[in-house]
Amino acid sequence: MKLLIVLTSHDKLGETGKKTGFWLEEFTAPYYEFLDAGAELTLASPKGGQPPLDPKSSEPDAQTETTARFHKDDNARQALANTVKLSDVSADDFDAVFYPGGHGPLWDLAEDADSIALIEAFWNAGKPVSAVCHAPGVLRNVLIDGTPLVKDKRVTGFSNSEEDAVGLTDIVPFLVEDELKKNGGDYSKAADWRSYAITDGKLITGQNPASSKAVAQALLKMLGGAEISK
Repeated sequence: MKLLIVLTSHDKLGETGKKTGFWLEEFTAPYYEFLDAGAELTLASPKGGQPPLDPKSSEPDAQTETTARFHKDDNARQALANTVKLSDVSADDFDAVFYPGGHGPLWDLAEDADSIALIEAFWNAGKPVSAVCHAPGVLRNVLIDGTPLVKDKRVTGFSNSEEDAVGLTDIVPFLVEDELKKNGGDYSKAADWRSYAITDGKLITGQNPASSKAVAQALLKMLGGAEISK
């Protein structure tokens, strides 16, 4: 089982002068679900190398068992520091793709030609596409036979109310919930900050950081690669 994890290379939070990037828990929770299931993992990003970490995801109240495990895991930290360039990977070499969120992907991966082509290639090959929190926003320009990939599919992603709660509604380039609906997705959500993941065919999406493990488990279940932990 070979899985591709695609992370952002974008570190600027609009014009605020603050930093952004990927959200640590949204990477570590799936990373260890996949690793513990025996998956072979490849990490990629548009620029390659170390992807930027959203500094807020390193704050004490954002830490989890998997983030603690990551900080003690030299192999994982080394893998993250040396992501391959997105332009150098092919869907042919993997069984599925997963996108962690954080605000960074809204600026780069949502518009990145290599990312868009990669998702289309996975989809056209009948391989699962999965994303959590802000990362479903990377689907905004993905077309299958001229139609948005999310059209008429049950999807979720970071909600407008959650974006409002973190005070970034007027900072982000687009709102994930609005964009999914605009492209014809059948969007739904749970209460803010609760775990919520949806599978529709080969598409798996999760609402927020707390949904990261559920998305990873759904992907493993789809691939038949692991018994789902309780």
